[in-house]
Amino acid sequence: MTRRYLEDLKVGEKWTSEKMTVHAEDIIDFGCKFDPQPFHTDMEAAKAGPFGGLIASGWHLAAVAMKLCVRARLFGETPIVGVGADELRWLLPVRPGDVVYVERELVEIITLPDKPKRGVAKGRIDLRNQRDELVMRLYGLTSIPRRPAGDLK
Repeated sequence: MTRRYLEDLKVGEKWTSEKMTVHAEDIIDFGCKFDPQPFHTDMEAAKAGPFGGLIASGWHLAAVAMKLCVRARLFGETPIVGVGADELRWLLPVRPGDVVYVERELVEIITLPDKPKRGVAKGRIDLRNQRDELVMRLYGLTSIPRRPAGDLK
């Protein structure tokens, strides 16, 4: 696998991740550690909650999307170094047994005049369920190195 540099990227690149099942145990574990609300931590209490059952924390979904992106090696050997996220939206609940995947599209390549050795790739990251419903959307900003002088493609 090779490294990808900013100059190798093209706006409009698309990619779809592998699929991942969200398990009740993982929802509860994440909820207990990081988002301790009953609809994330207790199957019985969640039934009386606003979603009528257990759902994954939005922060859990963001972590799942990150895991799927890292596993895919979008930028080859170049590590994913996040510098931010824009417009994070949780659109539909994710329940135990749901199968999710990421669709990512590169929407902008940003050069940084004050940082000539790096740029930013902005990607739309859509997390979808097994019914192809959009459950989460964010725009991820990733720091990407520029091709070093003398390194020809």
